[in-house]
Amino acid sequence: MVRVPKRILPLIVIAQFCCTSLWFAGNAIMSDLALNFNLNSQALGQLTSSIQFGFISGTFLFALLTITDRFSPSRVFFISALLGAGFNLGVLHSENTLWSLLGFRFLTGFFLAGIYPVGMKIAADYFEKGLGKSLSFLVGALVLGTAFPHLLKSNITTISWETVILITSGLATLGGIFIITLVPDGPYQKLAPKFDSTKILQVFKNSKFRAAAFGYFGHMWELYTFWAFVPFLLKTYTELHSGIALNIPMLSFSVIAIGTIGCILGGYISMQIGVKKTAIFALSISGICCLLSPILLLKGSTGLFILFLIVWGMAVIADSPLFSTLVAQNVETESKGTALTIVNSIGFAITIVSILLFSYLIEHYNAHYLFTVLAIGPLFGLISLGKKINL
Repeated sequence: MVRVPKRILPLIVIAQFCCTSLWFAGNAIMSDLALNFNLNSQALGQLTSSIQFGFISGTFLFALLTITDRFSPSRVFFISALLGAGFNLGVLHSENTLWSLLGFRFLTGFFLAGIYPVGMKIAADYFEKGLGKSLSFLVGALVLGTAFPHLLKSNITTISWETVILITSGLATLGGIFIITLVPDGPYQKLAPKFDSTKILQVFKNSKFRAAAFGYFGHMWELYTFWAFVPFLLKTYTELHSGIALNIPMLSFSVIAIGTIGCILGGYISMQIGVKKTAIFALSISGICCLLSPILLLKGSTGLFILFLIVWGMAVIADSPLFSTLVAQNVETESKGTALTIVNSIGFAITIVSILLFSYLIEHYNAHYLFTVLAIGPLFGLISLGKKINL
């Protein structure tokens, strides 16, 4: 039995948090970007989709070239962190237009492909047993990193939008340094002997892998659209209930960040009742929240509405590390990196469709009932997991 130093998991978690702070940096400062660069009302959806599209492109290329299965994951993580941090700084350019901002966010997303799934691959190379719990901490770090820019822009701080960009780029650089200097390649790593472009298709021939992947795809339809439009949901509530003032950046941070607790709880629960059952439980709760959203938005008291969002924020991400665990456990060791990366690529492609569709619906239909559309994802995921496949 391989003894893993106790510092390894905390270091991977800290590095993941630092680097994924790049993800929603643009969303947290959207009003500032709109003011400084004269952006239109659809810029939130476009910029969010741009970083998602960059991530999709990066993960697809990484998977196609089997990079994380052929090269040192720690080095891939480090290089990606530096490049992602650098392109994030491009947002500070004073002559930016919508197109240049879209380009910088795309490139930031592209190199996040060498951070998020690669971080999971590093964890899988260290923790053969208890992988679900380990990945729960790791995805929890992603959640905190995603929410962190909202905290920086909340009323509890007075920093400028430029400082938000500087801080997130600095954190990403630090996270990369942590991995390359303190987290060597894991004992269960098994590098693929050669480049194999057919590996993407090969993993999907496995019915157990497909069930886990399709469950993840349903989960992703809901997740990032919910995260991206939490501020919109809170703003809509204040407009419907006159006289109520909410600290929207702080609440947005809280609703997203609470998912960290959801991930950790899900990881511990999965050790008692199993990974698949826990994933079904979390996916069911988030699907119910989608359906209940119009009632709470229109009729809920402020306290009840915020509690509802907290529950939703916990459930919507709790199943993510569990799906990644199922994916990693149902492929060959030398294919784990590619499997995790291609599933991320397709999953995030789905988020673009969901986000752009949601942006369109907001412009043309009553916002009160729109979040019920997100229930399509959990329903699809539950159907996929409900098949008689022993995961």
